[in-house]
Amino acid sequence: MFYIKKITLILFIVCSFTCIAQPPKGLHWSEDGNGYYKMENGGITYNTLPDFSKEMIVTKNDLTPKGASNALKIRNFFFSPDHKKVLIYTNSKKVWRYDTKGDYWVLDLSSHTLKQLGKGLPESSMMFAKFSPDNTKVAYVSNQNIYVEDLVSGKINQETKDGTDHLINGTFDWAYEEEFGCRDGFRWSPDSKSIAYWQIDASKIRNFLLIDNTDSIYSFTKPVEYPKTGQDPSSCKIGVVNIATGKTKWMEIPGDPIQHYIPRMEWTVDPGSLIVQQLNRKQNESNILVCDALTGKTNTIYTESDKAWIDIKSRWNDDDPSGWDWINNGKAFIWVSEKDGWRHIYTIGRHGKNETLITKGNYDIISITAINDKEGYIYFMASPDHATQQYLFRTKLDGSGIAEKLSPQDETGTHNYEVSPNGKFANHNFSNLNTPPLNDWVDLSTGKTIKTISNGDTRDFGELPKAELFTLTTADGISMDGWIIKPANFDSTKKYPVVFYVYTEPAAQTVTDSYGSAGTFLYAGDMAGDGYIQISLDGRGTPAPKGAEWRKSIYKKVGIINIHDQAMATKKIMEWPFVDTSRIAVWGWSGGGSTTLNLLFQYPDIYKTGIAIAPVANQLTYDNIYEERYMGLPQEDMAPYTNGSPITYAKNLKGHLLIIHGTGDDNVHYQNTEMLVNELVKYNKQFQMMSYPNRTHSLAEGQGTDLHLVTLFTNFLHEYCPGGGR
Repeated sequence: MFYIKKITLILFIVCSFTCIAQPPKGLHWSEDGNGYYKMENGGITYNTLPDFSKEMIVTKNDLTPKGASNALKIRNFFFSPDHKKVLIYTNSKKVWRYDTKGDYWVLDLSSHTLKQLGKGLPESSMMFAKFSPDNTKVAYVSNQNIYVEDLVSGKINQETKDGTDHLINGTFDWAYEEEFGCRDGFRWSPDSKSIAYWQIDASKIRNFLLIDNTDSIYSFTKPVEYPKTGQDPSSCKIGVVNIATGKTKWMEIPGDPIQHYIPRMEWTVDPGSLIVQQLNRKQNESNILVCDALTGKTNTIYTESDKAWIDIKSRWNDDDPSGWDWINNGKAFIWVSEKDGWRHIYTIGRHGKNETLITKGNYDIISITAINDKEGYIYFMASPDHATQQYLFRTKLDGSGIAEKLSPQDETGTHNYEVSPNGKFANHNFSNLNTPPLNDWVDLSTGKTIKTISNGDTRDFGELPKAELFTLTTADGISMDGWIIKPANFDSTKKYPVVFYVYTEPAAQTVTDSYGSAGTFLYAGDMAGDGYIQISLDGRGTPAPKGAEWRKSIYKKVGIINIHDQAMATKKIMEWPFVDTSRIAVWGWSGGGSTTLNLLFQYPDIYKTGIAIAPVANQLTYDNIYEERYMGLPQEDMAPYTNGSPITYAKNLKGHLLIIHGTGDDNVHYQNTEMLVNELVKYNKQFQMMSYPNRTHSLAEGQGTDLHLVTLFTNFLHEYCPGGGR
């Protein structure tokens, strides 16, 4: 089935040559950048570039505990700073999105001795273990407390003792993890004498109760700490614990700790100070602070504000927000800002002075790929000419150069790179709408391919229907990028149904020039062969690299401006002579489910059929970090929430609606669907609904769920928006 091929394709693109367990993720580069380590044959190999000679560093035998018959299964691994030991992460378990709990073992590479850490702690309870910079200890979190284990004596010290389910040391609550990408919540000092850590006090956050009706004869609840929109966030503070005494010094960060967020914290190059990013609750003011670790005194060195929001979600490494990008021996650091209307890279002096713009011009950087301080270059992804694509560029760190495009000129589409620390080598992935992924190793100094892994053969991924990119300008003068897949054996004299795939919110684009991005992955069968036109469009508010004004025009207008843009674009498409205006369908998941509802309810004369999966029907039910970032505080202005929520317009439903939701969704709670059902019933609006017991936001759990979902989706579409030209 097409949807299975698409899932396989996505996993290939994300997982190729990477580790996707707890951060740090991606390739395990050697320090000099001339090779990488890889899990292979149950062990770990070192692969030298550019000749790819291979050396077995860790064998299965090395990973077999004394008295055991089977070797440990590696989920991830981490070398000590001196590369004489390796930390093995195994027996992992999921915490919300990622498997960040597990067991840890230390392998001494010289003596080949294997030792389990955290003896006496519950199985699979340890999180974010890491070596001290002096190689003598390992710190980790278990049950919301931080521990330090001496690698010679085996002595374990519990550095924090007040951790509970609601007072969290060294890691984060649900909202910080989901919306700021924060998981690992502690950092070793450079001198190995102390640990800086976050403490989240969620004791005043109310639990949202998920109800399990199927795993027991009597139902029971599953509590989730969840701060709804308008509710106070968790209190957050930064402490530095002396590992010799176990005493914590709290940093004197200004402002109410409940009404501010601290999404980033690291040590400076000086072992005695920390650098911290603080956001106000509205997330439109950002302060960078330097904290004295001994006294707790703080100094604000850099401040930025925005009329909408400051979006750390789209900063340069959201998957692993640890690390501070110091350059010039710690005299300056890299920062990203949209303050001139474009997402640009700056260098800022250590004390907040001597700011220099590195990337110049009317274009956005998409992400930072690598920084080579020694050679004086920074590598980044951008697409100045087409917002659906991305390419690798580099420019001088001192701001004196002009951005140089490194991606091959003849490969138009979407590139991804994992660049070595020395900026010489990279693992490269390329595809476009109709070209399957090409994966190779490249020498960036020469631009030459040194090894091909996958050559973009459709036989590896399945051949998808041909898609086309197009640009459409609405009556409002808004130019929107889109993709379209026309029916097989398309006849322009006939009229065909259109199925729109939507998201439209600030978290994601749906229109990218990459293989597998176009299509309807929940459809069971050949949708083009069954006579459907498939389309997706990105309007204002989506995170396309089109400038800050494009992205932030949606501020206080989620569910309003994005819905208007989609409807106006659809009106233009309905003018095409081969479109059947009586068969216009739309579907989406999560924010796309919300968009689907809003389109059906706000423009009932346009959209005749809709499938909304896990939708936010009432914006007040979602978490405060996300909603307040884009919509402001409801206690100050409720109108945007009322005007943007689908439930406000439910009484206008005319078409055919299918709502799908998992009752165990900890992200977009099932209560959204129940609230919407009440409103639809109130106005005698007929609809169909499918609830999946105990399934989460991904609807991935339970035997037969995948097949049932695609069958349900396909049958509903066939019944209410049948395919074929007429």
